[in-house]
Amino acid sequence: MSRRMPPLNPLHVFETVARVGGFGKAAAELGVTQSAVSRQIAVLEDFLGVRLFNRERAGATLTEAGTSYAADIAEPFARIAAATARLSDAKTSDALHVRAYATFSAKWLIPRLPAFKARYPRANIRVSSIVKAVDFSRETVDVAIQFGQGHWPGTQSRLLFGDLLQPVTSPDLARRLAGGGPEALVRETLLHSYYRRRDWADWLKAADVEAVDPGGGMVFESSVLTYQAAAEGLGIAIGQPLLLKDEIAAGRLVPLFGPPILRDLGYYAVWPTDRRLPRRVETFINWLEAVAREDAEYALAKAGVRLPKPADT
Repeated sequence: MSRRMPPLNPLHVFETVARVGGFGKAAAELGVTQSAVSRQIAVLEDFLGVRLFNRERAGATLTEAGTSYAADIAEPFARIAAATARLSDAKTSDALHVRAYATFSAKWLIPRLPAFKARYPRANIRVSSIVKAVDFSRETVDVAIQFGQGHWPGTQSRLLFGDLLQPVTSPDLARRLAGGGPEALVRETLLHSYYRRRDWADWLKAADVEAVDPGGGMVFESSVLTYQAAAEGLGIAIGQPLLLKDEIAAGRLVPLFGPPILRDLGYYAVWPTDRRLPRRVETFINWLEAVAREDAEYALAKAGVRLPKPADT
């Protein structure tokens, strides 16, 4: 008995529209016009005999049937994409794919990669960024740098360094605050990174400051933008000293109010447990841990903060 399969190109277009959230965005990803996307969706709807989208003046939204169908086909498409990428990678190179947060990559990882390349000149490293935790079953990633407590299902992890927090600001604003305590923050603008909204609350609690509203101030999409805003004098950000060594050394950012605090969170190298760890990945993880450890211990010795010993989890 033959299987009834939908036309695959319209199905691919539908999966893209549902995944990215709109006809226009799908057209941009697929490299076609929005009208071409609309025609492909119409072909699929005619084949299925079901309306998948509500066409409205403000845009198209999935119907109940469309939402259910999109959920059913999402995983097969993701697995096809991952399998294709793995096959392509195996054919063209032995690239080591590293996934890390954009701020971690820009402020810590990338500045240190030349040293790794000098030591391992044949290494081929690809770096990508995303906020959410990596799903190794659906993504072609060898090792990820993730932030948390070291526990993610189906993975093994190794601590690189703990999460240190300390307010930072521009030199001009730092001079104005010189000699005062953290209670002076009640008169200042707090700067927040969208994905690190706990930082101010945790630091203020550790500093026993109750008069400052940890939720007030300005919010930026990323830590990079938050630090730039602090350097421009827009207010005071919660900085991560280990990621801001260059800015602090150059005087673009000035740490405030004593030594940093160390939270029960950290940056971890993470890899899947359901596959053999290739030698090149193990070499990179070992190098990553050694450089991170040395970097952190040197920086923290001045501040009197002691890092916990690393351990596999």
